[in-house]
Amino acid sequence: MEFESTFGTGAPLLGMVHLPPLPGAPRAPDDGREAMRAAVDRAASDARALDRGGVDGIVIENFGDAPFYPDEVPPHVVAGVTRAATAVADETDLPLGINVLRNDAEAALSVAAAVGADFVRVNVHTGARVTDQGIVEGRAHETLRLRDRLGVDVGVFADTDVKHSAPLTPEGYTAESFADTAERGLADAVIASGAGTGEAVDAGALEAVVAERERHGLDTPVLVGSGVTPETVADLLGVADGAIVGTALKEGGETTGPVDADRVADLVAAADAVR
Repeated sequence: MEFESTFGTGAPLLGMVHLPPLPGAPRAPDDGREAMRAAVDRAASDARALDRGGVDGIVIENFGDAPFYPDEVPPHVVAGVTRAATAVADETDLPLGINVLRNDAEAALSVAAAVGADFVRVNVHTGARVTDQGIVEGRAHETLRLRDRLGVDVGVFADTDVKHSAPLTPEGYTAESFADTAERGLADAVIASGAGTGEAVDAGALEAVVAERERHGLDTPVLVGSGVTPETVADLLGVADGAIVGTALKEGGETTGPVDADRVADLVAAADAVR
């Protein structure tokens, strides 16, 4: 994919649609049809608010499905995400990304192909991480070959040192390095995040990711993946090439709350001051 032409800017802000529990998830309503209606209604409402607030793209993920399947979700989850993503695509023409938690890149890519989405987010694309789901391993070799088989121009946005995890490597050795993810894993963008949802990325760690990109002579975009606020977005965009924002855009700053269009507009205005 062409990063800048896809988003219409070289420093996009991507807003999150965090789905409530889908049918079959532990915290979903007992009535599966009610659960699906709630997820679709929230997805559509959040998409409208994000579009109205001025973001450059949207990422949808099954955030309410915790505890997550580690790497392969069952068909009912794929169906639920597809239905919700279709509702988002019906509400807005903004570029759309799919993330199927915890790390089902095959499902995300399949949903993206079905709904005409532009990119997927893959939490562990290369290397291996210790997570609350156990050891999660990257399957870049499968993801890229599936994209070719499907014949779709869907970008792969891959995390490095992904949140809610730790490296399965000795200290000082980074199997999930920028070069492994972008040069060998062929990721179209790399995401640097804080330790958890809504937590700020360490400034030094972000600068190190960008420095490693330069050291390897690559031009792969680097996005900030968590903890972006109106107060920090200008500084972060001075280093990174864009940001994925969720918690700061929600009512009351609660990750599971609905998107607040006014909060979105405030963040976009702060970013526009430097881009």
